[in-house]
Amino acid sequence: MRFHPILVSLLPSLSIGFVSKSPYQQSFGAVTTSLYESAPAPAKTEFEILPIDKLPDDYNEMRKKTLAGLHLSGQLPTHMEEPLSHFLTEYFVACSQSPTMTAESTAAQFMTAIKLGMKYGMGHDKFMFESEHVALRGGEENNPEGDFDFYEFGCDFFKPAMDMGKSVVLGDDNLKEAFERANNGENVVFLANHQSEADPQVVSALLEKSGYGEEAAKIIYVAGHKVTTDPLAIPFSMGRNLLCIHSKRHIMAEPELKSKKTEQNLKTMAAMTNRLKQGGAVLWVAPSGGRDRRDLDTMKVPVAPFDQKTIDLFRLLGNKSKKPTHFYPMALVSYDLCPPPDVIESSVGEKRNVRYVPVGMALSEEVPNIGGVESRHLFTEHAEAECIRDYEKLLEIIES
Repeated sequence: MRFHPILVSLLPSLSIGFVSKSPYQQSFGAVTTSLYESAPAPAKTEFEILPIDKLPDDYNEMRKKTLAGLHLSGQLPTHMEEPLSHFLTEYFVACSQSPTMTAESTAAQFMTAIKLGMKYGMGHDKFMFESEHVALRGGEENNPEGDFDFYEFGCDFFKPAMDMGKSVVLGDDNLKEAFERANNGENVVFLANHQSEADPQVVSALLEKSGYGEEAAKIIYVAGHKVTTDPLAIPFSMGRNLLCIHSKRHIMAEPELKSKKTEQNLKTMAAMTNRLKQGGAVLWVAPSGGRDRRDLDTMKVPVAPFDQKTIDLFRLLGNKSKKPTHFYPMALVSYDLCPPPDVIESSVGEKRNVRYVPVGMALSEEVPNIGGVESRHLFTEHAEAECIRDYEKLLEIIES
């Protein structure tokens, strides 16, 4: 398949979905063994974080028992022991506030995640992703766990940390329109801000809350390399429909693998083009190229700027598909669920953080086809402005 020269020129600069644009923007689900990221405080919200000394006795006893088992298993690499211990405590504290969880179910959920991460995230059984990955829901020939549903596993893991009773969904009419268009064979692209490594699970939980559970499972996430190479991220990624791509930063980090990674990117572009030509595709893309980061002066979390080249590429692919392709800004509030680090230090491991908080999602109206060839920036600016407007509206409702 031959690609339009503009498409090829845009490809190396891509920083899509969960890929970092800068050293301060890490990928979805990343455990980076060469970096240590200090655990941040929550953003400036009204939510009270339960301290460890307030953990119910049954949860604390089960936490200690699970922690001991984790260290005595002998299966954890030394560099992962401390980050996983921190993650375990965070997860227990969050789930202890959920009305759907018990100490026993919390331990079971956590240990399933660690077991799958160790089995398919490293070693001889490491799961290898193709350029286009179809979610493993059970019964597929390439499902190493047979009938195991990796999608449900991911949702069940993170949903207990979401206060669904106080979570907010805005834009019901736009959601209805978008999914009706997809069901009629037209393409839909959600242009979203990206706040936490659990964003795919947040989207699923909130769409299910709105009556679109089946549609949520069909969304295709445009994702960076780390979600398919990081040990703990891999089992969560196995349950998602993915189009996997290497960013320019990642390609240049390993010059000896540049040609191989560029080849994989072209395969991904071919898969994406074919998928759009088929019609009925719903894609989730983070045009900022990374998670929104907290401003340490204001303690607020602004939406990271949208990258025009990324949006230009998807508009071009939509035009090439010969199928109507619609773009909807999607605002997400999920920062406090899994707060990303503020500082990256040169050390080993990454500390994951989990909080029991409400989350939010808003879908704006379709972005009008404005700008033309010479003023393409107007389209991107409109999409970003709508995302920011809805994001601030969500924060106001959730924090009130």
